Amino acid sequence: MTNSELLEYCMKKPGAEQSVHSDWKATQIKVGDVLFAMVHAENQRPAVSLKATPDLAELLRQQHQDVFPSAHLNKTHWSTLYLDGSLPGSQIYYLVDASYQQAVTLLPEQVRQQLSV
Repeated sequence: MTNSELLEYCMKKPGAEQSVHSDWKATQIKVGDVLFAMVHAENQRPAVSLKATPDLAELLRQQHQDVFPSAHLNKTHWSTLYLDGSLPGSQIYYLVDASYQQAVTLLPEQVRQQLSV
């Protein structure tokens, strides 16, 4: 999977907006004001940082060598995963969906209703 493919998937989410974080050389994807994905290169490989529950983040890190704590984000909740590694695309998309849903739950009720999610 490439960064472009992942960005395209993220941008199909209701209310998704992207911006560039120039200091980190990353594209941030937010819903409302809440970050749910950060697409970037890590060690010259395509990567994405996603939010997960602490238990899921720890499990993923134990089971996959291509998943590790994010350098710039809260390491308890945020993991970075290589897009060209051992994780199948379907699992990456599932993790994007889960990160998006966590972000949506942090939005005010009125905003969630406008998104119809």
